Amino acid sequence: MFGVTLIAHAAFPAPVVFTSEGLFFAGMGAVFGAYWVAHHREGTPGRVAVVGLGLAAAGCFSVATVLPFLIGPGSLSRPTSTGQLVILSPRAGEIFQGDPATVPVSLRLSDATIVPITTIHVVPNQGHIHLYLDGSIVAMTGLQTTLSVSPGTHTLRAEFVASDHGPFRPPVLAEVTFAVQPRGGAA
Repeated sequence: MFGVTLIAHAAFPAPVVFTSEGLFFAGMGAVFGAYWVAHHREGTPGRVAVVGLGLAAAGCFSVATVLPFLIGPGSLSRPTSTGQLVILSPRAGEIFQGDPATVPVSLRLSDATIVPITTIHVVPNQGHIHLYLDGSIVAMTGLQTTLSVSPGTHTLRAEFVASDHGPFRPPVLAEVTFAVQPRGGAA
């Protein structure tokens, strides 16, 4: 799951990402090849092979690093969205009871649409909602959900992200702080 999430958050178009990853792995192969030749082949042919493989590795790593910037400088910038996100629940300063408490989350998204699929074809006003509790992602959701939250003071951040799970520029965010108290006690 983490691999899918990381690739889904790549800021570059898929062909650039996969080409760069391929060059990285080719460079790693050249490094291992140079190591093997250095330890198993003697003489001038072995040294020439080691130098050649070393140069190939350095070239692969260099191109893999700069390729996204050379091929797609426009891909470095993220789209702008006119979407606006508001957290309706929980309200700022609201106190919930429980250990843990069930906290209803209700959001309002205007001038944008939530889409069910992940794609690299980014449309400025289509995307997904990511929910973060105290800085850690807890859900990729729609406009309504519930969270099980332990006692304490918490910050809930909702972000409307593009359909490739990358942020818009500027980010479309909403944030609220609320508290959870154990029943019959103070946080």
